[in-house]
Amino acid sequence: MNGPNATPRSKRKEPPHHAIDARHPKHLRPNGDLSSGGENTPETHDDFEGGFDEFEDTRLQALLPTGPDTAEWQATIETVVRNVVSIRFCQTCSFDTDPALTSEATGFVVDAERGYILTNRHVVGSGPFWGYCVFDNHEEVDAYPVYRDPVHDFGILKFDPKAIKYMPVDSLPLRPDLAKVGVEIRVVGNDAGEKLSILSGVISRLDRNAPEYGDGYSDFNTCYYQASAAASGGSSGSPVVNIDGYAVALQAGGRADGASTDYFLPLDRPLRALQCLQNGKPITRGDIQCQFLLKPFDECRRLGLTPEWEAQMRKAFPKETNMLVAEIVLPEGPSHDKIEEGDVLIKVNGELLTQFIRLDDILDSSVDGTVKLLLLRGGEEIEVEIQVGDLHKITPDRFVSVSGGSFHSLSYQQARLYGVACKGVYVCEAGGSFRVDNADNGWIIQTIDHKKTPDLETFIDVVKNIPDKARVVVTYKHLRDLHTLNTTIIYIDRHWSKKMKLAVRNDETGLWDFSNLADALPPVPPVPRKASFIQLTHTSHPAVADLVRSFVHVNCTMPVKLDGFPKNRKWGMGLVIDAEKGLVVISRAIVPYDLCDISITIADSIVVEGKVVFLHPLQNYAIIQYDPKLVDAPVLSAKLSTEQITQGASTYFIGYNRIGRIVHAATTVTEIFAVTIPANSGAPRYRAVNVDAITIDTSLSGQCGSGVLVAQDGTVQALWLTYLGERSPSTHRDEEYHLGLATPSLMPVISQIQQGIVPKLRMLSVEFRAIQMSQARLMGVSEEWIHKVSLANTAHHQLFMVTKRTFEREEQEGDGLLEGDIVLTLNDKLITKISELDVMYSHELLDAVIVRDCQELHLKLPTVAADDVETDHAVTFCGAVLHRPHHAVRQQISKLFSEVYVSARTRGSPAYQYGLAPTNFITHVNGKPTPDLESFIAAVVKIPDNTYFRLRAMTFDSVPWVVTMKKNEHYFPTMELIKDPNEETGWRRVTYEGGKGIQGEPEDGVMSAGLEDSTEMDVDVGVANE
Repeated sequence: MNGPNATPRSKRKEPPHHAIDARHPKHLRPNGDLSSGGENTPETHDDFEGGFDEFEDTRLQALLPTGPDTAEWQATIETVVRNVVSIRFCQTCSFDTDPALTSEATGFVVDAERGYILTNRHVVGSGPFWGYCVFDNHEEVDAYPVYRDPVHDFGILKFDPKAIKYMPVDSLPLRPDLAKVGVEIRVVGNDAGEKLSILSGVISRLDRNAPEYGDGYSDFNTCYYQASAAASGGSSGSPVVNIDGYAVALQAGGRADGASTDYFLPLDRPLRALQCLQNGKPITRGDIQCQFLLKPFDECRRLGLTPEWEAQMRKAFPKETNMLVAEIVLPEGPSHDKIEEGDVLIKVNGELLTQFIRLDDILDSSVDGTVKLLLLRGGEEIEVEIQVGDLHKITPDRFVSVSGGSFHSLSYQQARLYGVACKGVYVCEAGGSFRVDNADNGWIIQTIDHKKTPDLETFIDVVKNIPDKARVVVTYKHLRDLHTLNTTIIYIDRHWSKKMKLAVRNDETGLWDFSNLADALPPVPPVPRKASFIQLTHTSHPAVADLVRSFVHVNCTMPVKLDGFPKNRKWGMGLVIDAEKGLVVISRAIVPYDLCDISITIADSIVVEGKVVFLHPLQNYAIIQYDPKLVDAPVLSAKLSTEQITQGASTYFIGYNRIGRIVHAATTVTEIFAVTIPANSGAPRYRAVNVDAITIDTSLSGQCGSGVLVAQDGTVQALWLTYLGERSPSTHRDEEYHLGLATPSLMPVISQIQQGIVPKLRMLSVEFRAIQMSQARLMGVSEEWIHKVSLANTAHHQLFMVTKRTFEREEQEGDGLLEGDIVLTLNDKLITKISELDVMYSHELLDAVIVRDCQELHLKLPTVAADDVETDHAVTFCGAVLHRPHHAVRQQISKLFSEVYVSARTRGSPAYQYGLAPTNFITHVNGKPTPDLESFIAAVVKIPDNTYFRLRAMTFDSVPWVVTMKKNEHYFPTMELIKDPNEETGWRRVTYEGGKGIQGEPEDGVMSAGLEDSTEMDVDVGVANE
C-alpha cells in the first residue's frame, strides 16, 4: 500500500546540546558520559507530519516470533555478531549538511581481507572524519573513510585486519536479491548506545520513497525497505540479516514519532561500490540533476498516464504498483528545460523502467554520455536526450578556511534540498569575520569587496588580495530565501588566523590534507578622517545635548573563548573620558578580556582600532584607547561627577537601545543597592561584585545596555552599563542586567591612566552583601554600632557581611576575613555604603573593626594585588581550551586542584568525544602531576600522535575521575597563546608539531568556531549572537 510517507527519524541520537546551525537534529548517540553539567538532555524529535499507512506492518506483526529465537537464528546471530562493529567517531568541523559532532553508530565487515566496513553515509559524513571501530571482543582499531556516496546513505570505512589479534574476522555477504516482503530479519547493531542489540522484524515494503530528514543530509533517487524493528540511536549502519546470515539491507532511519517503523537502504549500490573498490576500479556515479519519486498508478493517472501505457507497464511489471515521477528539476542542470516536475518516466534508452535500481545502473554507466528519456506530460509523450553528469564533480571534496570562516562549493545535496542551481560559494562555517547577521549557516556569498564570487576559485582570488584589517562589503543570500540580497560590512581578520588554508579530501589516507593558499597581506595604514556628530533635539538643556559627542560605538570580537565568557562577539556604546588621549570607558560585558579585536566607530562615520588599557577586576568596566590623531571630529571629553548621586535625585537618561539608536528621557533615581549577581558554578565567568548599582524610573533603562545619567550642566553622574549575569536554567540563555555605576568610583583609576600610570589596585579577597540591622543585631552587632549606622546613613541602615572568600594562591600574612564576618569600620571609617569599600583599592593593609561570632575584633587586614587576575596564558589541546583558573573560578571555589582549567572545548574534537568537559581541572597526565600549564605542555607534547594517554581530572564539585583520550594533531594541533606586548596583537602563538615548538600557527587544522562555553547548553555553538 502506498499511503503518504511518515516523517522519519534518524538512527543517531542527538548530541548533548540543541540543534546547531538551525539544522534539524539527527538523533546522535552522544559520547563522553562523564562530562559535567547538562549532558543528559532529553532527545528532541522532528515533528511528525501527516498520516501514514501501517497496514502491512500491523498485519505482518503476527509473523514475528513471540518467544526466544530458534536454534537456527541463534547460530546465525552468533556468526553475524563477529562481523558487526561499534563505530565511535568525530566529524571534526562543519561541512556541507553536517555540523561538527561526536557520535556512535554501527558498521559491519564486508571484506575481511582488505578491511572494508559498510556503514551509513551520514555516519561517514561528507567532511573530515576521525574515528575507530570496536569489535565484539572489545578489540579496537582505527578506521578511515575510503568512500562516501554523494547521494545514497552508505559509506565504506577501511581498517587494518592485522590489528585484530584475538578473534577471527569474517565478512558478511551482501545479498540484495534476498530482500522480499514477509522475510523475517534481525537488525544487529549498537542500538541506543548498547554494545550489541539484536532487534527482530519483518520486511513489510520494498517500495518506499527515501525518508526526508529535514534540513540536513537526506537520501533520494532510491527506494527504501520498511519494517518494524524499533531500532533507535546508535543503530545507524547496522546490517539487516536474514536467517541464513546474509545482509539483505542496511539500517538507515526510522519514524520520529515513536512508532516502531524502520527504514532500510537496499544493498544494490553498496555492493557495486564494494566490488569497484575490490577490483581497483573507480566508482562512477552519474546524475541528471533531477529527483524522482515513486508514485502509485492512481496518482500517475492524474498526472497524465494514459491507459495504453499503464497497460504496458502493468504487463511488463506485474508486481509493480508505482512509477517514477519527476519531483524536483534543478535550474541550469542537464534536465533543465527538458524535464518538468510531474513528468511520468516511461522509458530510458528505449527500456521500460519503473525502479530506481535500474535507473541508477543506467546513469552510473553513462557518465559524460547521454541518455534518452521517454516521458508523459499531461498525457503527451515527450522524448528528450540528456547529458549525464558526474556526481562526484558536484559533491565538494575541499574547503577553504580564512578569517575564521569556512567555504566550499554548493553541494548537490543542498541544491536539491532547496531546488536551486548547483553553483556558488557556500558558507559551511559562518565564524570569525564571516559571522553575519545570525548564527545560521547556509549563506551563499554573492560578492566580496564589490567583486563577484561565482565559484570557489574566484572567491579564493578575491579574498587573498584583501589586506588584513580591511573593512569590505559582502553581499550574500540564504538558501531559504534567495529572493533577498543581504548586504553587510565585515572586518577581515588575517592576524589571528594568518593563513588561508585549503583542505582537500584524500581517500587514500582518509585524512583531509591542508595547504596554505596565501599568507596575509599587511594592513593598509589608517589615515585621518573627518566627521561630524548628529544633533540631539528636544532636550531642555544644551549641555545634555552636547553629550552625543562623547559616545562612540564599540565592537569587540574574541577569536578564542577564555574565562568562561559565553560570546565571541559583543557591541555596545562607550563613553569618551579623554578625547585628547582617546580614552573610552565601556562595560566588561562588552570587552571581557584583552585577547580581542576592538573597532571604535566615531560619529557613525570614522572607524578606528582600539586596544585595552585597563580592566577593572570587580566594578564591571574596562578602559580602551584609540589613536586620536586619526579622528578629525569634535569629540567631547565627558565631564565626570565627583559627587555620589543619591536616591530620589532627578537626572537625565541618555541611552542606546538594542539597535544602536539614541533615546533619552528625564527620570529619577529609584534605588541604589549593592550588586548581587548570582554565581553560576556551571559557567564561572566575570561578574561585578562589591559595587553599588543604580536603577531609574524609566522603561528605557531596560531597553538600553549602554548610556549615562547626566545632570543639567552635562556632568555625567553615572555610567549605564550591561552586567553579565547567570545562565537561566529554563532557557539556557545568559541573563543580562542593565544598571548604573556612579562615576566617583572611576575617578582614581582614570586620573592615574591620564597621567600615564598603570593602576595597581589592591582588593580584599571576599564578596560582601548588605544586611539589615535586625540581622546584624542577631549576629552580635551592639546597639551602639547600630545607632552609629542610623546616623551615618539615613537612606539605608545597613552593614556588610562576608558571603564568600576568594581562593588566593598564596597565603596572606596577617589577619583575614571569614564567611559571616560583619565589617564595621575600615581605617576608622564606618562602612554603610558599598562605595566606602573603595578604600581597599589603594591600601596594602587596612585597620578593621569586625564582628565575628558575636565578638567584636580589631584586625589588620591585608589586601591582595589585583594585577594577577587576568588570563595571560592559554593552551589549546585536543580541542580543549585550557588556562589558569580565572578570577571567577577562584571566587566560587574553596580549593584549586590544579592550575590547568578547562574553559571551553570544540564540538567534534577528542575533548568532546572522550568527555573532558569545561570546568574540569587536569591534575595528571599519564600519572605525572601537572600542577601548572608549563608542566602540562611538557607532558603532552611528548605524547605521540594518534596514541592513547591518561588524564586525571577533578570536577568543579571535587569529584576525581580518569579519562583516556587519543591525541589528534592533524585536526587539533597543540598551541599556546602567550600574552606578549611586543607582538602586534599583544599575544604570541606557539605551535607544537612532532614534540617541537615553533612560532606561529600550525600547518594543519583550522581555528574552530564551534567552541562551547562551560555550560554546554549554548545554542549558538560557540560563536554567539551579537
